[in-house]
Amino acid sequence: MVTPEEIQGYIEGGIACRDVRVAGDGRHFEAVVVSESFRGKTRVQRHQMVYAALGGRMREEIHALSMRTLTPEEADG
Repeated sequence: MVTPEEIQGYIEGGIACRDVRVAGDGRHFEAVVVSESFRGKTRVQRHQMVYAALGGRMREEIHALSMRTLTPEEADG
């Protein structure tokens, strides 16, 4: 069973992040991802970036992931 810490590591390994926080119960997770890379991207594009960082794990290990994807300014505002 995948842990929140593992998901956090996968995201950090695929996206340059200022902050990543993941919580969950082993199947359902919530993530807050703050990255400069999100600047100028739509919410869908941001989520696609996170899904790309997670790769096949979204189909195999992670049942559900809700997320907030923010630029540093959005996170600080």
